[in-house]
Amino acid sequence: MVDISTLEYKVVAFDEGGNKHDITDLIENFGWEENDHELAVRLSFTARNDIVSKSRLSSIIKPNCLILAYAKSGKKPFEEVVRGKVVTWSRVNKNSGYTFKCTAYDDLYCLQKSQDDFFFQSGISTKSRISKVLGQWGISLGRYEGPNASHGKKKYQAMYLSDIVLAILDDGVKKGGSKCIIRQEKGQVQIAKRGGNKDVYVFETDNTVALTHSLSTEDMVTRVKIMGKEKKGGKEKVIATLNGDTKYGVRQRIYKRGHDEKLSDAKSAAQAILDENGSLKNEAKVQSPDVPYIRKGDLVCMRAQQIKGDFYVLSIQHDAETRSMTMDIKRKK
Repeated sequence: MVDISTLEYKVVAFDEGGNKHDITDLIENFGWEENDHELAVRLSFTARNDIVSKSRLSSIIKPNCLILAYAKSGKKPFEEVVRGKVVTWSRVNKNSGYTFKCTAYDDLYCLQKSQDDFFFQSGISTKSRISKVLGQWGISLGRYEGPNASHGKKKYQAMYLSDIVLAILDDGVKKGGSKCIIRQEKGQVQIAKRGGNKDVYVFETDNTVALTHSLSTEDMVTRVKIMGKEKKGGKEKVIATLNGDTKYGVRQRIYKRGHDEKLSDAKSAAQAILDENGSLKNEAKVQSPDVPYIRKGDLVCMRAQQIKGDFYVLSIQHDAETRSMTMDIKRKK
């Protein structure tokens, strides 16, 4: 684990001219988070709005300026843990002094806030489709560890880019690919394999502040019907039915077979739905000393109290001021 007694953070800002400013000593609180169902990392801080280079900090840092945060433990050098461009900018003048607040997001934020139309011909691979979506918005794709299936023709209309990318990846997983996560690492957008982190941190009773464990059948899927269309009349018919663990009752989901999708691929997609959602939701919320290197999608090992096993990180919030973090995790199946 990280030795919290030696944990240090550093925050650097770049002004509109590209000049670098170390604002660590001005920061009063700083944190960042990665949430489930969101692509972008959000970071926020409050700082003393002091004079820096003959100007107040709020005159140096403007919307779209880049903020980088680093962390280190022990004798290790500082390592970048998060970056983002300023989206919201706020300054407050009080009798007690001047305060400056900012919220920033990484480059994936534009995918969450922008809509577009895309049409893909049949046979174009998962990676090629994602590269086209990102490339059209000036984002280059770096390391790719996601599925690379062949897809049928597909049209996306007036959809958020984040939803398009996630839908493409999800379809690739249903066709037999590995579950993955899209994120930015040190300025480069990557599709990383879920749980593919080299360093797996272990959480035991003595390094866990609080832990909440829950089991739920709420979102279970225990049966999937594959629907298709008859050649005449266009009436939908049941092509196949896949049953999972129905001891908790029948929770049915419909999967519509694509026009040019093989039956074997449709069955594989239906089975993937059961594999992902066909068992009890086994999740936990963990509060512990901060490990600033842990990210959403990473694998962690739990040996705390009554919870033991490997879990995926669904969401995570880092608080540099208190040197603590909160994780929502899901058991690896």
